Amino acid sequence: MRRLTALLLIALLIAAGGCAGGGDGGDTAGRVRLLVFGAPEELDAYRTLVGAYTGAHPDRQVQLVEASDRKDLVARLATSIAGGEPPELFLMNYRFYGQFAVKDVLEPLDERIAASGTIDPADYYPVAMDAFTWRGRQLCLPQNVSSLAVYYNRTLFEKHGVPLPQPGWTWNDLLTTATALTRDAQGGVIRGTESEGAAQRPAVHGLGIEPSIIRLAPFVWSNGGDIVDDPARPTRLTLDHPAAREALKNLVDLRLAYGVVPTDEEVEAEDDESRFANGRLAMLLSSRRSTTTFRSITGFEWDVAPLPVYRRPIGILHSDAYCMTRGGENKEAAWKFLEYAVSAEGQRIIAATGRTVPSHIEVSNSPAFLGPAQPPRSARVFLDAIPAVRALPTISTWPEIEDVTSGILENALYRGDRLDDVIRQLDEQTRPLFARGEHPR
Repeated sequence: MRRLTALLLIALLIAAGGCAGGGDGGDTAGRVRLLVFGAPEELDAYRTLVGAYTGAHPDRQVQLVEASDRKDLVARLATSIAGGEPPELFLMNYRFYGQFAVKDVLEPLDERIAASGTIDPADYYPVAMDAFTWRGRQLCLPQNVSSLAVYYNRTLFEKHGVPLPQPGWTWNDLLTTATALTRDAQGGVIRGTESEGAAQRPAVHGLGIEPSIIRLAPFVWSNGGDIVDDPARPTRLTLDHPAAREALKNLVDLRLAYGVVPTDEEVEAEDDESRFANGRLAMLLSSRRSTTTFRSITGFEWDVAPLPVYRRPIGILHSDAYCMTRGGENKEAAWKFLEYAVSAEGQRIIAATGRTVPSHIEVSNSPAFLGPAQPPRSARVFLDAIPAVRALPTISTWPEIEDVTSGILENALYRGDRLDDVIRQLDEQTRPLFARGEHPR
C-alpha cells in the first residue's frame, strides 16, 4: 500500500509539473505567439521561417499573429500587455521598442544569451545589437541590419540612355537623373512643375521619397549636420542649422521646384512601391523590406544603388528585432524559437526570401544573401553601407515624434509651406515630446 501511495504521489507531481502555466519553466513544447506585421510577401517570409522551425521540431507550436500595419501591432501589443495576455514574442523596429522598454515589460535576454550554445554576440553587427540595448541590458535580438538604398528601374534607364547610378554619386546627380527620367506618356522629358497641365502630367516620375524624418536624416548627416542636439539624450530637433536646413530645402524642392516626385493626390491613389512595381517610377528610396515585393516584378529589370552623397557617405539604420515579453506564458519555448530565428540557420532561411539584410555577419556575406539567382544583383550595396550607418534616437517618445514630423514634412513637400514655418512647427511640436521621453542610457 505504501509503495502504491508513493507511486501515485510521484505521478501527481509529474502531472502537476507538466500542466503548470508559463513562466520560466523548462517546457519547450508550449504554444508561442509571434506578433508581426508587413506586406503579404513579408508575411510569407515569416511563415517560411516558422514552417522550417516547426518542421524540424514537430512538438513545438509557433502561431504567427499578423497585424495590419505598425500602428495596429503597437496597439495590439499595448492592449495585450495591459490585459495580462501578451504574445510571447513580437518583431519591432528599434525606433519603436523604447515605448515598451521604459515600462519594463520586456524580458532581458542577457542571461539566456550567455547560456546559449547558439548565440554569440560577436557574430552580429554591433550597430544592430547596440540599437536594442536599453540601460545596459540586451532587450531584443536583431534579425536584420538594413540601410536605405535607391531602387531603380534598370530597363527604364537603358531605354532612355540615362547613366546608371554609381557609388559616390551626389544629390545633384540624383536630381539630374530624376529630371531626365520624369517623362510624359509619349516618352518626352517633363521639366519642372509648371509644365504639369492635364495634358502633360508625368506618366513616369523620376523619384519616389517619403517625406519623413527617417528619409531626411541620412542627408542631413551626410551634409555635416544633425537632426537632434544630443543623439544619446536629445532635447530638440536641430533642423534650423544650415547643413540640416539645406538638406530639408533640397528634399522639398524635389516636388515644388522640379516636379520629379508624384503629387500628394497621386501617392494617395497609388503608393510609391506600387508605382515602382508598375513601371511608373524610375527610382525609389527604401530599405531592404521592399525587395520581397519587387521580386514579383516581371516587366522590367531592377537593381539597387547606394544613397547619394553630400560631403561623406552615411546611411540610416533600419533594424528589426525579436523581443520577448515579461508576461508571456511560455518563455522557454519562446526563447528556443527566438534562438533559432536569429541563428545562422534561421537567418539563412529568412535571407533567402529577400526580406532581410542578415544581422548575422557570416550569413550576410554568404550566398544566402548575396547569391545572384534573384534580384537585386547589387545586393552588396546594403553591406557596403553598414560601416557608415547611424541609428536614430531610441527615446521612448520617438514614435510620437515621427508621427508629428511626418505630417509637417508632408505639408512642406506637397503643399509648399514656407521653410521657416516648417522648421518652427517641427521644433515647437516636438519639444514637449522630447521633454517627456526617457532615454536608453
